Amino acid sequence: MTQQQEMIRVEVAYARPDVQEIFALEVEAGTNAEQAIVRSGVLEKFPEIDLANNKVGIFGKLTKLQQPLIAGDRVEIYRPLLADPKEVRRRRAAEGKRMKKGGGDVASGDAVSE
Repeated sequence: MTQQQEMIRVEVAYARPDVQEIFALEVEAGTNAEQAIVRSGVLEKFPEIDLANNKVGIFGKLTKLQQPLIAGDRVEIYRPLLADPKEVRRRRAAEGKRMKKGGGDVASGDAVSE
């Protein structure tokens, strides 16, 4: 009699600005993130994914491709940033621009007196 391997249900997610896909699949217990990505078919549907360069995570937390999965995990493949956020902030500061937060600046004549 052969012993049947325990199966777990996981998801693999990838998103571009124009489309988001979640691939649900059943894999053997002990399957790692990379194996789930390959088995999901996401690499065929989105050939721009390069696992040597794209970072991956499980539910928003960065992880390694060799991370074993547990039932219910969602493996996420992240796209590279188009611009370095620190560099963008430096450029804005050099140009004298500020990011507005909240309601914006109060005009000098609009100040509330007590």
